[in-house]
Amino acid sequence: MLVAAAVCPCPPLLVPEVAAGAAPELDAARAACTDALGVLAASRPDRLVVVGPADRPGPEVYPQGARGSFRGFGVDLDVYLGADSAGADGTELPYGLAVGAWLLGRTGWTGVPVDGIGVGDALSAERCAALGRDVAARGGRTALLVLGDASACRTLKAPGYLDERAAPFDAEVGRALGAADPAALAALDVALARELKVSGRAPWQVLAAAADDTDLTGTLLYEDAPYGVGYIAATWS
Repeated sequence: MLVAAAVCPCPPLLVPEVAAGAAPELDAARAACTDALGVLAASRPDRLVVVGPADRPGPEVYPQGARGSFRGFGVDLDVYLGADSAGADGTELPYGLAVGAWLLGRTGWTGVPVDGIGVGDALSAERCAALGRDVAARGGRTALLVLGDASACRTLKAPGYLDERAAPFDAEVGRALGAADPAALAALDVALARELKVSGRAPWQVLAAAADDTDLTGTLLYEDAPYGVGYIAATWS
């Protein structure tokens, strides 16, 4: 049963060592993520499932202790999913889940089993829904940390350049996440999300299915578009 969810953005720039001199620009986003994880802890889950974007469609499962690295961004920093050190062999965490592992380590998440699932933008809405239902069907109290960014096309200097469809898309996502509206997330246009370079579409649709038939309520904690990319933080509890 899903008892709570935290939705956080996952740009590597969220990690101060990666952002370097630009780190203060995302202080508000970091604070919102910390608050969101506090809501997860308060829900007293039996397990935490971290769902985030991946390069391949997936779903790809990562066990507790799986390693993530920010060396590709010029920073000698490793993180481990739900652990202080490596406890699992296998593929390295994709960047979104690595940011999630960093957030968990930063907030001192301990004592609850953690595993990760990577889902790519080519994963269909139907398969995201099936995955979400499987996660929710696990025994005990399950909490989700859902990672992903909104459009990367909000300004001329954005990674995807300016697209007039980006702001309305992000506004609807922000509304749906803040209102804990699974139906609206499930209805997101997969093709449009891909054109707008939205990394959070698949993770959000996993959340939507996992939360179906629950009475969770939402709170929007943060919504902004620094660097022309939409970042949203919210909680469902």
